[in-house]
Amino acid sequence: MKNKKIFLIIVVLVLHGREILSDDGVLFLDYYKHKCPLAEDIVRRDVEIAVRKDPRMAASLLRLHFHDCFVMGCDASVLLDSFGDMVSEKLAAPNVNSLRGFDVIDKIKYNLEEACPHTVSCADILALAARDAVVLRGGPTWEVWLGRRDSLKASFDGANIFIPLPNSSLETLIANFKEQGLDIGDLVTLSGSHTMGKARCLNFRQRAYEVSDEEYDDKYKRYRTFKRILQSICPERGRDDVVAPLDYVTPARFDNQYFINLVQGNGLLHSDNVLVSEDEQGEIIKKVWGFASDQDLFFTSFVNSIIKMGNIHVLTGIEGEIRKNCRFVDIKGEL
Repeated sequence: MKNKKIFLIIVVLVLHGREILSDDGVLFLDYYKHKCPLAEDIVRRDVEIAVRKDPRMAASLLRLHFHDCFVMGCDASVLLDSFGDMVSEKLAAPNVNSLRGFDVIDKIKYNLEEACPHTVSCADILALAARDAVVLRGGPTWEVWLGRRDSLKASFDGANIFIPLPNSSLETLIANFKEQGLDIGDLVTLSGSHTMGKARCLNFRQRAYEVSDEEYDDKYKRYRTFKRILQSICPERGRDDVVAPLDYVTPARFDNQYFINLVQGNGLLHSDNVLVSEDEQGEIIKKVWGFASDQDLFFTSFVNSIIKMGNIHVLTGIEGEIRKNCRFVDIKGEL
């Protein structure tokens, strides 16, 4: 009975205090309040500078956090360069010539090391930068749970297996998210990240030239008009690196326009469009319509889902390390 009481007290403290339990450890709000009081300000300032210089960088920083968390958890493994026998995740198919923002993270880390040496993890930088990037583009804000530590290795194979591809089927997307402990609601919500940013022709060529059932009976030529636009940007061969906005209506803003586009059949990627075209049960379509008609509902769901994602398999306590340089592990002989 005594042990049960202690357990209940701990649960109450965690729920009503400044801690959150993930599957793998405990994260905290205000984790750096005393260790590095200006940590969040430094991250926010550097992200703002980067996004003002290159608005697309907001989407790139958010994507870095996503691609990090889907491989071994939110541990900054995506930032590691190849070294010795370890092959960087940057070279995996979903990332190579695609992921951006590494130099921005380097700049943030340099400034944090100047202010508070060996204190703020690269994994926490990714989580904070993602939040600040969303806010700077008009999206919601949230409190970031902190205290992650950095991995001692990367997983090239994991990046190739677990990161969803732009040509994925709905079944594959659901399986990818389920592998990370995320459900269909999280899948739809986090797909809304495609409300900003751009994609390469290589990644939307299939979408540009595939013919869906809707297009056979396209009385008002809505789908064909959108396809012609895509085909004018992306030919059937060549120009792989030419880019197009994921949301062609409000490409630089974080809003609910992505879902409006899906309802109209104008998702850029095949993996966007399947949320509607392959949903036989209607559960996902209902969520898409809900977000398309209510931006506040989308924002609330997004905050819940990205916090949930940010807690995937985190390293805490004495696990991993705090890297001095986000591109390399500090502890020798651990590779």
